[in-house]
Amino acid sequence: MGAHGTGKRIVVLDYGSGNLRSAERALAHAGADVTVTADLTAAADADGLVVPGVGAYAACMAGIEASGAGPVIAERVAAGRPVLGICVGMQVLFAHGDEHGVVTKGLGLLPGGVTRLPADRLPHMGWNTVTPPDGSVLFAGLPADSRFYFVHSYGVLDQASLREAGVRVTTAHHGTEFVAAVEWGPLSAAQFHPEKSAETGAVLLRNWLATVD
Repeated sequence: MGAHGTGKRIVVLDYGSGNLRSAERALAHAGADVTVTADLTAAADADGLVVPGVGAYAACMAGIEASGAGPVIAERVAAGRPVLGICVGMQVLFAHGDEHGVVTKGLGLLPGGVTRLPADRLPHMGWNTVTPPDGSVLFAGLPADSRFYFVHSYGVLDQASLREAGVRVTTAHHGTEFVAAVEWGPLSAAQFHPEKSAETGAVLLRNWLATVD
């Protein structure tokens, strides 16, 4: 436990991708006892695991594979232990990513793939509203016009496969409707950056931490 002795032990997985420190600060602010580490034992043992990610899908997957983190993430989900993916950290949870015509295999924990958003203006960068489903835990207590900070050119468009698998899907719109967040048992993920989304993001992180035993 940390200095206060009350924080839930959260590991932000360092596999060579960015936005680690901002995620660390936001989670600490939300009340967690946070460690940023590449140590897979710590990642396996933590109360909650955060998988960040920025940049290219293929580069993030290469980092995950080089670090050996894929099985740890999958084993946590299979055991019902909380995992939160952020931005490309959400995208790599899917079966594959298609960037510039190159298809990269993902972790395959969620059905479907990541493709370029069909929008006139990319990247989709800035604040946007989202539409969560009934019963969402992540978005509990947030007003309907809450805005979150996005920066991405790729996303998940296929909602049907997710819903058929029992995944709760939150959507947003930029050029088309895309998947903004998912909730599926112990696995939660957001395409936006809660750690850069001011108070709305802080509420979401506190909601996620409340699910962490």
